[in-house]
Amino acid sequence: MAKLIDGKAISVQIKDECREKVAQMKAEGVEVTLAVIQVGNDPASTVYVGNKKKACEYIGIRSLAYELPEDTTEEKLLELIGELNARKDVNGILVQLPLPKHINEEKVLDAIHPSKDVDGFHPQNVGALCIGKPGFVSCTPAGIIQLLKRSGIEIAGKECVVIGRSNIVGKPMALLLLRENGTVTVTHSRTKDLKEVTRRADILVVAIGKPKMITADYVKEGAVVIDVGIHRNENNKLCGDVDFESVEPHCSAITPVPGGVGPMTIAMLMNNCVESVALQK
Repeated sequence: MAKLIDGKAISVQIKDECREKVAQMKAEGVEVTLAVIQVGNDPASTVYVGNKKKACEYIGIRSLAYELPEDTTEEKLLELIGELNARKDVNGILVQLPLPKHINEEKVLDAIHPSKDVDGFHPQNVGALCIGKPGFVSCTPAGIIQLLKRSGIEIAGKECVVIGRSNIVGKPMALLLLRENGTVTVTHSRTKDLKEVTRRADILVVAIGKPKMITADYVKEGAVVIDVGIHRNENNKLCGDVDFESVEPHCSAITPVPGGVGPMTIAMLMNNCVESVALQK
């Protein structure tokens, strides 16, 4: 039986640690503030934004919500970001993705000041991660490192394989594992003999975006498997990129979907908001 890595429990630990730090800051007269911008009313985005607001409330972070209509121009959105960048009382700025088609996502994310980019998407923060300088780290990969560490899983010297090379998960994940002294291979849609590569992994991180694609024959006996995917199957039940039923008997540890990586993303966002105060100093 594989050990189930409980993202819900670990995310609560992190949120409680943040809560303590925020209470301490408040006692010293410092308030942490996160501005969340949502353009349009994509239902999934609305749920995510709601969860972020709840987390802020729990931790004691003040949240400012900007709910803009679908037809908001790129210019208007950039103007708002400019105003928030200039405000001394705003520590973090988050633009909920996806944005409507007429708005250039890259341009918008690049407009957020790196010291307020709590999502860790700004090129300056990504560059800082590459060369080991301080900066914000993308929340999902940062959360995965915490899942491994807080579950007592050693990364140093381990063979780590990441499936997927997205800017939000795959690439920063590889850099973070490298920072923890893992030996890292990144695989993607052009990788030849994918199974052969993934079967070498002591730690396998799957961020491929295809439901249940990774089955037992991709996994080395006793590996640790981290499933970043989230989908709805034919019965409308949540599932990941990993076929949990077939893979679980072969692992030493595995994250479930839901309740694995998902809760960690918001916990690490809250952690970034708390860290923002020190970074801005």
